[in-house]
Amino acid sequence: MAAQSPGSGLIRSLLRRQWRGVAAGVGVGLAWTLAKVAVPLAVAVAIDRGIDPYDGAALARWTAVIFALGLVAAAFTGMRRYLAFRESRWAETDLRDRLYAHLQRLHFAFHDESQTGELMSRANTDLQQIQQLVVLIPLTMSNVLTVVAVTAILLVLNPVLAVLALAGLPVVNVLAKRFSTRLQGPVMGIQRESAQLASVVEETVSGVRVVKGFGAEPVQAARLAAEADDVYDESMAAARIRATYLPALDLLPNLGLIAVLGYGGHLVLDGELSLGALVAFNVYVVLLIWPLRMLGMIVAQWQRSVASAERVHEILDTTPVIVDHPSGAGLPPRPDGDAPVGEIRFEGVRFSYAPGGPAVLDDFDLVVPAGQSVAVVGATGSGKTTIARLLPRFYDVDEGRIRIDGVDVTTLALRSLRRAVGIVFEDTFLFSESVAGNIAFADPDASVAEIERAARLAGAHEFIERLPEGYATEIGERGFSLSGGQRQRIAIARAILADPRVLILDDATSSVDPTKEHEIRDAMREVMSGRTTLVIAHRPATIALADRVVVLDGGRVVAEGTHEELLAGSDRYREILAAGHDDATSGNGHRAAATASSAPTGAGSAAS
Repeated sequence: MAAQSPGSGLIRSLLRRQWRGVAAGVGVGLAWTLAKVAVPLAVAVAIDRGIDPYDGAALARWTAVIFALGLVAAAFTGMRRYLAFRESRWAETDLRDRLYAHLQRLHFAFHDESQTGELMSRANTDLQQIQQLVVLIPLTMSNVLTVVAVTAILLVLNPVLAVLALAGLPVVNVLAKRFSTRLQGPVMGIQRESAQLASVVEETVSGVRVVKGFGAEPVQAARLAAEADDVYDESMAAARIRATYLPALDLLPNLGLIAVLGYGGHLVLDGELSLGALVAFNVYVVLLIWPLRMLGMIVAQWQRSVASAERVHEILDTTPVIVDHPSGAGLPPRPDGDAPVGEIRFEGVRFSYAPGGPAVLDDFDLVVPAGQSVAVVGATGSGKTTIARLLPRFYDVDEGRIRIDGVDVTTLALRSLRRAVGIVFEDTFLFSESVAGNIAFADPDASVAEIERAARLAGAHEFIERLPEGYATEIGERGFSLSGGQRQRIAIARAILADPRVLILDDATSSVDPTKEHEIRDAMREVMSGRTTLVIAHRPATIALADRVVVLDGGRVVAEGTHEELLAGSDRYREILAAGHDDATSGNGHRAAATASSAPTGAGSAAS
């Protein structure tokens, strides 16, 4: 027995969960079929008992019977359609909820390697294909019952004529099997190429500023054309297969109609078959054409749905690497008063992004006392941002451990951990939402007063008040309607409102114009006061905000101290500062160091 494919298994598990609704749809469909199949028999009786013997009363009675059967069929048609679409939409909704929830549970490494367009294709196009299959289930069962019932009735009416009418049925089954087998490859190709096409569109729309900035519209248009051509080629391959098989599947039942008219007509003339029976035979043969024609469509839809279900299953079957510890522990409660919390300890941490790959951090140790701010400085690739990713468990360490307030982060519930660690990323992401909604992202129930307090601390209140609708102003996609500095201040306000124990500022001023940097620094200084803070930075003025500076090189701490102490005693620190400001100083590293050395130090001041 052949092994069940993952796609078929997913569809069957989905149907098992909704078997009551699907069964109700099938039951209604079967009732519709019985009413539909009874009509030709009623027509035959009406002809033989009403028209042929010229009995008006009998004709009226059987006309009423046919009308009643038509009403029954019409009523069950509406019920069948409603139930089919209700269950199919529930199936689609259930799968979309499961897929969306699973995508959020999946680790960062999965999202690092996955294209957004590809994921969007699976969450939309593929789910729609599965939904369309569920819609067809009651119709498919109705078609099967129609074929079985019509076959039985024809055999009772006249076995020889029935054999002539149904002789093409085995051939239809053989063609349908070949059609199914040949269509599967192109259908899979269409799904695959459509996802790649969606990826190009998503990247072009998301990166439209880069595309326009480099005048690269023809480049993206060429990429889109190439992917569209691939979709076209796969679609035409599928169309050629359909064009080959579907006409044959449509023609064979009509050959049966010709046989019925030819042979059955002679039987009527010879008195061996009633006129009503001949008419019923013809109606039944016509009634078979649509179910048999639908057979190819249903088989094709099954193939598309299985292909889509396999693509959805690939994601659902991906096991999250970062999961809650069974204990689901939380951090110790905050002490009464203003005592600081959020002590951080990195103990012998080793980490690489790829198994067996080079270590980004190697035997890394760092202690940040509660309430202290530490700037982490290093050359590109030294592991600064990796520290920011490991603390909230975006990734797990290969060796060693990380503790917050004495608790190993791997033993904490993820939600508890990530609510305790607030991050202001280098690439600020704002949602297509109001300013207030973006600030209150971590706490949608926050009051207006709390939102405004966070904005004031982040130095954002004044410019927000000047917006057309103040805090109710809708921000465009990714917040590009605001300046870089304004976006960063809203991001800082968002982190403040979450009230984390630990705040991570990951190059929070790197994308801001240096002439506006002081606006962000003022907000950072206010936020960092008395709060455990990791500052990932390369600009001297931002580094100088921290109480202590740690220098990374080769995945380890090679120097630490205050900003002034390191300027005076660490060649590596001066080299890093100089390298980070080559562009601003026309390559004059000494000028960069001199400028930095003239800056005041401490959490309460910043270099200009």
